[in-house]
Order: sequence, then structure tokens, then C-alpha cells
Amino acid sequence: MRIRAAVSRTGQIHPTIEEVDLEEPRADEVRVRVVASGICHTDLFCHAGLGMPIPRPIVLGHEGAGVVEAVGSGVRDLAAGDHVVLSGASCGHCPKCHAGRPTYCRDAMKLSFGGMRGDGSSPLSQHGERVHGMFFAQSSFATQVIAPERSAVKVAKDLPLHLLGPLGCGIITGAGSVLEAFRLRPGESIVVFGAGSVGLAAVMAARIAGASRIVAVDISEARLRLARELGATEAIASDETTANALREISPDGFTFSFNTTSAAEVFTLAAECLATEGTAGFVTRPRGAWAPNMAALLASGRRLQGILGGSAAPKVFIPLMIDYWRQGRFPFEKLVHEFPFAEIGQAWEACTQGAVVKPVLRM
Repeated sequence: MRIRAAVSRTGQIHPTIEEVDLEEPRADEVRVRVVASGICHTDLFCHAGLGMPIPRPIVLGHEGAGVVEAVGSGVRDLAAGDHVVLSGASCGHCPKCHAGRPTYCRDAMKLSFGGMRGDGSSPLSQHGERVHGMFFAQSSFATQVIAPERSAVKVAKDLPLHLLGPLGCGIITGAGSVLEAFRLRPGESIVVFGAGSVGLAAVMAARIAGASRIVAVDISEARLRLARELGATEAIASDETTANALREISPDGFTFSFNTTSAAEVFTLAAECLATEGTAGFVTRPRGAWAPNMAALLASGRRLQGILGGSAAPKVFIPLMIDYWRQGRFPFEKLVHEFPFAEIGQAWEACTQGAVVKPVLRM
């Protein structure tokens, strides 16, 4: 079928909307009419050639939500008309997938960034030529997508489907890191570096978990105000005084730090602000060289922990976040700013400049 999709090509400032052809779903796949899709910094980096290497032309997007319109012959748990949130890619067969930890799937990187299915095919084409798709098993910058059944999480039809896409990546990464990777307990403390969608989801999750101190650090006063509204007990500016400010708040250090930035100096600060046996979690790579004295940095039992997708199983954790939202304890809608799909250029610029926390494209 013919669909509209935002295609990333070499030399473009942002993806541009074109008509492309989409295959029908295979046996284990579903076709989803996309209602909305968030834009994530991973999309920005990959389009700009700064993230994992990707083939081109490609349709990016990996925070999609929509309505199932067709299912493959082997699909058993979804049917046409179901509402779904699309999550990341995993093989379903490796030890990590069997253990319910799909974000650490042995093939996750290839399936997420390869621009193709596991067998090397793409469901997208244009004038008979391949257009790479299946980015994070969805390529949701499109009006319709093909996705594996295992990547689609069914949700109730009374939910605001246009808001739910970011639950599949940015928000599950932040909240899952606190609740699943750290397993933060009541009375423990955390400092969150970066008050974007990932960091603010972590702030909300820390409040749910009962953290005694939740400190948000960012360069934007507007985002720090939002962090306070969402549960931060303190919010401080990111500058040369940050380390001293953190020591004043918690002289003995923090149980956890959570770094959503790529600044090498923040990686160091996130470890130095820890208490004895504290854990510094991070979700992205440092920008440029980072060569600290690790023996000193990790003294007193401190740990560095890399986290993918919040270490959370989407089919379990996305419904949990929705339950918290229904209870009024996880107001992720406060992060969202909506744009029509046709205005993807404006949304891209707003995300690049940090003018909005979470841009969401309405298809």
C-alpha cells in the first residue's frame, strides 16, 4: 500500500515527507496505523550521522502508537482494531529475551539500527527501490508501519493514544532505570543529570518509589521548574558550582546518580557525588574522550551501570506506567508538545534546540 513517511536522506536538515510503498505484514507481524510518534534524540543523532551508523535512505521514528489494521497469519494476541504502543526490537529467542530482558537482546543493535528485518529485508520501497525501515522494529515517522507482534504492546481503548508513543522509549528508559535497573527503595536518594523526557521520567519514578531526596540538574530554569512540579525535592543549575551544591544538599553523597547527558565532565561528577557503594547509571555515551582515574572514581564500592531501555520489559512495564498515570502519580503528558506530521521540520528544530521536552508528531 502507498503511505506517507518522513525519509532521512544524506544532506538533509531533517527528514522530509514522501510517498513510499509498504508491504503487507508477514506471519508474525502487524500493520499499524500510526496515530502519533514521539521524536527522540536518538532519531536526531542518527539522522545527523552522529549515532550508530545507519543505511540511507531510511525512515526513522521509534516512539509510535496507533491502531492495528491487519495481522499476519501467525499472530495470536492482537487483532484489527486493537490499540498498541510500539516498543523496541528484539529477537525473542536468545537467553536475554527468554529471561524477560529484551533490551539486552543479543541482536538488539542490529535489529534496531540495521534498517531491516533479521533476514535483511525491508517492508518499505519507493519506485521499486529499497527504503530502509524497521528502525527499532517500527520506523514510526509514517502513517502506517509494519512491526513484529512481540514489539506491539496492547493498551486499553479509552486511553489518549496520541500521548502514549513516548512510553515505548524515552519515558520507559527514565522510569525503568529507577524502578527496574536501580530498584530504588524508600528513603534512598538520587540526583538526575538532564531534565529532558528521560530525566523527568526518572524524577517521577523516584517519587513513586519513595526516594528521600530527588535532585534535578539542568541548564534550563524552565526545565528545573518542571522537575520541581513533577517531584524533585531540589533543582540546581548545571554550572561550575554544581559539585559544591550537591555536597551541600547531601554531604555523604547520593545512593544513585542518573546521567542522561553525553558530557564527559558530567560522567565524572555523577560518580563523584555518590555515597559509599552508590551507583552511577548512564543511558548514553560520553561525548569525546573520557579517561578518568577509575580506581579513585569507583573507590568505596561505587559502581558504574550502563542501562538500555530502562532494563524494563515493555509488555510488563508500559501497562505499569499507564496504571501510575491513571492514579495521577505519573503525569507524563506534561512533557509532551504536539506538532502536525506536516510540521516535522518545526518539531525537529524544537527538539534540536531544546525548546520543548518531548515533541510528538500527530499523523
